[in-house]
Amino acid sequence: MRMQGQPWIKGKGWLWAAIITLCVVVDAWMAPVHNLHAATADATWAKIKRTGVMRVGLSPDYAPYEFHSTIGGKDHIIGFDVTMDKLLAQRLGVKLKLVEMSNDALLSALESGKVDLVVSGITPTAEREKKVDFTDVYFNDPNVVLVQKQDRNKYRSLNDFHGAKIGAQITTIQEGQAKKYLHGATVTSLKKVTDEAAQLSQGKLDGIVVPTTTAKSYEMQSDKFATAPVKIPGGGGESAIVLPKNSPVLKAKLNRILHREVIGKPITKWRNAAMKQMVQKKSFYQQYAPYFVKGTEYTLALAVIGVTVGFVLGTLLAMMKRSRVWIIKAIGNIYVEFVRGTPLLIQVFIVYFGTQIIGLNVSGFVSGAIAMFLNSGAYVAEIIRSGLNAVPVGQGEAARSLGLSRQLTMQLVVLPQALRTILPALGNEFVSVIKEGSVVSVIGVGELTFQTSVVQGASFEAFLPLIVTACIYFVLTFGLTQVLHVGERHFNRERA
Repeated sequence: MRMQGQPWIKGKGWLWAAIITLCVVVDAWMAPVHNLHAATADATWAKIKRTGVMRVGLSPDYAPYEFHSTIGGKDHIIGFDVTMDKLLAQRLGVKLKLVEMSNDALLSALESGKVDLVVSGITPTAEREKKVDFTDVYFNDPNVVLVQKQDRNKYRSLNDFHGAKIGAQITTIQEGQAKKYLHGATVTSLKKVTDEAAQLSQGKLDGIVVPTTTAKSYEMQSDKFATAPVKIPGGGGESAIVLPKNSPVLKAKLNRILHREVIGKPITKWRNAAMKQMVQKKSFYQQYAPYFVKGTEYTLALAVIGVTVGFVLGTLLAMMKRSRVWIIKAIGNIYVEFVRGTPLLIQVFIVYFGTQIIGLNVSGFVSGAIAMFLNSGAYVAEIIRSGLNAVPVGQGEAARSLGLSRQLTMQLVVLPQALRTILPALGNEFVSVIKEGSVVSVIGVGELTFQTSVVQGASFEAFLPLIVTACIYFVLTFGLTQVLHVGERHFNRERA
């Protein structure tokens, strides 16, 4: 049969050749269609179109790129990056939502979907491009070394920094350049540029590596600083918009706007305007008092939520740890030990980014509040457990002998006595929560510590805002302590 089939195949060879040729032609013709489909499969752009909102992540402690300012009695985030953000949103036909957080949380927020893009003076690097996409560079701002004014002529070459203490912002291109090119210098990585400037002004650092525009801003605000006459090699200082990986449509649209309406004279004009906005003639109190008031309100709100919900959760956990059902007792023990054994900062990040991963777009404040009461609940559970254990066993036995159920005995006899015992410890927990609330500043919650950073970035005053904040924390905690002492004396009189 196979011998008989061969002539047929040979005779019809032209047919097979035609079919193969047709397939090749069709595939080649369809290739652009496939490529177009791949290019239009942009989840980020689809989400922006669907919601009508473009969420931009930024760290507004980086004047004049982005910073806070009081305009008409209201707080606003301004800067030449923000001016560009508004133009981009307008051209794309969507609303702009600025999402502020610390610089080191920006890329994580982008990867987890908390923001759609990041505009915060970030430089493209090969390492970063493995995880995110970048638009074309829209602004070039070479890095320089800012030193104290009297040391300006001391550093005339890179070798002059041998043995010097240099500061740079962590996870930035400035940090990498300082370590690579300032030979023999000891590089200290700090979280914020304002921290660098504070240590430089106090003589704890000999210089800091910052973009030229930032250096000029500090020189405008203070006569303490000057730019060293040295050139840092290796490029750096280029700013680009950061996008989630595989965002071809959004990237193309943004690049088109950047080249037509941003790069060159427009961005330079916006930068100069932002630098002028930084210099305001109002007194420190007039300019920045609203920030401290707002921060205090957020701090108290977080503390009240943390302790109130934490008390309910802690009571439940304490009951679980005393349960006779081993699985319930085990869950209570594991939860308390895990929460007490991990830093609150890590818990805040887990809640903030974890909720986004499971599809819940929770705000920074809500995420911070959840993390606070989940953390507080574990500590309150141990406080309540110790209070329950402090109640004499005979109290419960006497109540049971009178016919009270186990639940009523706990509710009417044991728990009220335990509460009197643990009141001082609960008060201390409230005080601790007020101070620990500063941790949530990393995800952009506007509590007191976050507002302090905002004031530092906008005023270029590193030390004074810290003193003001310390005084506010003292007033809050001291006042609360006195109120708790009054409550304790009241309970003691009733008990007597």
